[in-house]
Amino acid sequence: MTRLSLLLSMLVIGSALFVVHSQYQTRRLFMSLETAHKEAKRLEVEQDRLQVERGTQATPLRVEKVARQQLQMRTASPAITQYVSIKESAAVPKEARP
Repeated sequence: MTRLSLLLSMLVIGSALFVVHSQYQTRRLFMSLETAHKEAKRLEVEQDRLQVERGTQATPLRVEKVARQQLQMRTASPAITQYVSIKESAAVPKEARP
């Protein structure tokens, strides 16, 4: 009878330790899951912010402003346009003609 009691006591203690270990693992995994959810939410907010910023940067008015200020570009007008015309005889060398 004492052996049976001792065996049952050991099984109860072993199962109690297993339950404690399982609860610890569950809490640890739950915290990891919550951390991953927070990171996903943060990345989602960051993506939304970057999309808004990209939309702001790509407006035609802003592109024109950057072109004028940083690249010193100006609007094309007939007064500053140069036209190039190539005569056919000058464009193709004599060796290449059939």
